[in-house]
Amino acid sequence: MKPSSTSPLTNESIQEVSKIFKMISDPTRLSILFLLQKEELSVGAIAQSLGMEQSAISHQLKTLKSSRLVKSKRAGKNMIYGLDDLHIFSILEQVLTHIEEQEQEK
Repeated sequence: MKPSSTSPLTNESIQEVSKIFKMISDPTRLSILFLLQKEELSVGAIAQSLGMEQSAISHQLKTLKSSRLVKSKRAGKNMIYGLDDLHIFSILEQVLTHIEEQEQEK
């Protein structure tokens, strides 16, 4: 899904881009991604860090995993979650830079 700058975007490409933005538009999912950028964590550790129930975190992790933004591995009885793709942080860094520029202009 890497369209060149000379070819028009397909409807499928636009739908995929939209899906990624929907994934990162949720504050809880965004918080999870930032936590996992620092280190791999269990559901319990994520829930504790965010002050949320494990069931709510599990639901969000399932959503992130289905979008291939998060991956999991078994460590004993626990599942450990980490980022599946660091590219998402290029987008997030651009957004944060944009916000900082807007704040400086105020």
